[in-house]
Amino acid sequence: MDTTIPCWIDGALRPLDKLEVHRRGLHHPAVSVFVLQGGKLLLQRRALGKYHTPGLWANTCCTHPHWGETPLDCARRRLREELGITGLSLAPRGQVEYRAEVGKGMTEHETVDLFRAEAPLDLALSPDPAEVMQTRLVGRAELLAEIDARPEAFTPWLKIYLHKHGAQILDGQAA
Repeated sequence: MDTTIPCWIDGALRPLDKLEVHRRGLHHPAVSVFVLQGGKLLLQRRALGKYHTPGLWANTCCTHPHWGETPLDCARRRLREELGITGLSLAPRGQVEYRAEVGKGMTEHETVDLFRAEAPLDLALSPDPAEVMQTRLVGRAELLAEIDARPEAFTPWLKIYLHKHGAQILDGQAA
């Protein structure tokens, strides 16, 4: 399996090993998807075998694009790979940049293309156990209260997304 991802080095995108990118905290592109179902956000709990933030709750899915892969194609691919979700219409929600320590001496420094999708109530999930150990639907107010009460149970990026970019991602029209 190819473990290289695009990374900005000296102002140009170059392929670099994903673990090295995170150990060095290098700036790289990413994709995050937020699927809503009946007004609730679909969360995933990261599998315990993940190289960082295992067992923590995150948005529906997030990943790094392959070399030459568009953000939209990446988002579709990762929804399918992680959760078995296909056929949703993904609406772009803009881009954000963040930097966060993710444990084990690693840092995420990402420019993230955000996508949101509305899912039917009968959406079928088929999580890959190597990626996802649990899923659940949660309302926004309930989720924010949980994050305030137990911040250690959630990934740094989910907290950043909701506290700094919640309206951009979850409210109103697509970007």
